[in-house]
Amino acid sequence: MTGRGERGGPAADRVGASGTAGVSPRPGPAGLLADARDMPDGDARTAELERVAALAEAAGDLGCAVDAWADLVEAHLLHGERWRLCEPVRRCLDAATRAAALSGGGTAAVRAARAGMGLDETLRRYRRYAVESLLGTPRVGLDQAWTLLDGLTATDGEDGALVAQLRCRVADHVGDEPAARRWWHRWRVAGPDPAAGCPDCLPVRQAELLAGWGDWAEALALLEPLIARPAGCTGQPEAALTGALLPLLHAGEPDRAAQAHLRAYRRHRRDPGTFDHLATHLRFCALGGHPERGLAILAEQLPRWDRPPDDLSAMEFAAAGALVCALAVEAGLGHRPVHWPAGPERPAADIAVAALGTRLLAAASALAGSFDARNGTGHQSGRMASWLAQRPLAAATPLPAPDPPDGTDPDEDGPDDAGSDATDASTAGTAPDEIGSLTVAMLTAVLDRRGDRYTLVDDGTVRGRWDDAVVDFRRAGRRGDILHARVVAARRLPAGRRAEAYAFCNAWNRDRLLPKAYVHEVDDDLVLAGDVTTDLAYGVAPEQLAVLVEATVRTGLAYVRAVAALP
Repeated sequence: MTGRGERGGPAADRVGASGTAGVSPRPGPAGLLADARDMPDGDARTAELERVAALAEAAGDLGCAVDAWADLVEAHLLHGERWRLCEPVRRCLDAATRAAALSGGGTAAVRAARAGMGLDETLRRYRRYAVESLLGTPRVGLDQAWTLLDGLTATDGEDGALVAQLRCRVADHVGDEPAARRWWHRWRVAGPDPAAGCPDCLPVRQAELLAGWGDWAEALALLEPLIARPAGCTGQPEAALTGALLPLLHAGEPDRAAQAHLRAYRRHRRDPGTFDHLATHLRFCALGGHPERGLAILAEQLPRWDRPPDDLSAMEFAAAGALVCALAVEAGLGHRPVHWPAGPERPAADIAVAALGTRLLAAASALAGSFDARNGTGHQSGRMASWLAQRPLAAATPLPAPDPPDGTDPDEDGPDDAGSDATDASTAGTAPDEIGSLTVAMLTAVLDRRGDRYTLVDDGTVRGRWDDAVVDFRRAGRRGDILHARVVAARRLPAGRRAEAYAFCNAWNRDRLLPKAYVHEVDDDLVLAGDVTTDLAYGVAPEQLAVLVEATVRTGLAYVRAVAALP
């Protein structure tokens, strides 16, 4: 991943200082922490973790305090609340240092003790997350981030990859380009560091900095190897392709830029972890001479702007959208209506392109002003102003494949889904290992390759029959990114055998992983069915989808045959 949405695993698995995870509640902070971990995710659990962490500190149970603060950090990461990280990270670091110091000795002994507890790498990642939160929102104070970064420098030295990366990005954020360039060169030559983020995505971040400084050729040279030979990261090569969009336009290669945009946007169109890439796609449409496509993408992605992962990506999306609207107005499209779905405090409405651009510009300006007020510079406002002053770099060239967002709400399934998916570039020419959004066309393509017969139901369901098993595949969820398969056995049982049917399903669910078996009544008969549900919010490759379909059909057939074998 590129880092903005990166999150660690469960804190207890990595820190383990108190050893309370997975055990029965006990009196004192350890028992309270175990209870808090069992609570459902939400504000109540977050508040309880904070209370338990403070209570453990007061009671002198520093191991439990470390675990509780670490769990709180993970909770904030899970809910996208990075702006709340600085204080729990600071408290976690303090508790870990005091706990390790109990072993006696000086700084070296403390670090050795922390390493023995498995803390060092975890705490270094937490420092990175907290400092990165400064870049994402103006709600984090500069002094908080500098304090954490100074502490990291004291332990790692100034030549470490993580220190160089963070100092480079903070300097660039506040507008100190000379300092950012110096740190960039240190970062570039530093050795690998697991806590610095995904090693396959760090060149993309470095190239983005070069592009922001106007070093287009150098940025493209850094990205070309990653595009030619994608690494193992699931975010590649789409992240690298997106980073190359503007450098390719500046290099006079609009055709390559268009190909890169089409391939990358197939992934970024609905992937919830890639919102920060959308501004670059919009800027490509504006500077590449495709304002109508830019408007279509803008209309499609406005609902995601209501729930951005951070203020920085919201600001950049708004500025890029305002640029698209401005160019559309110049092209005579200012009166075209754009549907803006209802938001948290806004009813749904159709708004003219010119008016939408005005709103987006106001939002981008307000956010940039908030960053600059915190930073004490005018850099972010100047950066957004420079974006809005840009104009197409060359005459528009036709896009190489039909992949226009259809202007409909991507969150809704409807009778047109099969038709629209059939022409969607997310399936046309997709390589077997290329990740894209789940579509009906992807499902039917898998079944076609298998040689299976199926029918398309009006609601977008793909229905097939294998022996006595009827299997319905459909896209579920608000964004249609969940693959739901329902298996129904042809044999039914009389209602009088309900207890026997329940016992059969309970035994199946105990002994088998798939499908989830259940019983429901239809016309005085008991229908035995099964569900297989897979969350594909981060996309799926055709060959992965083929494996899921094969697993569903095989386990569904086994289930139906077991039903048929009942006395």
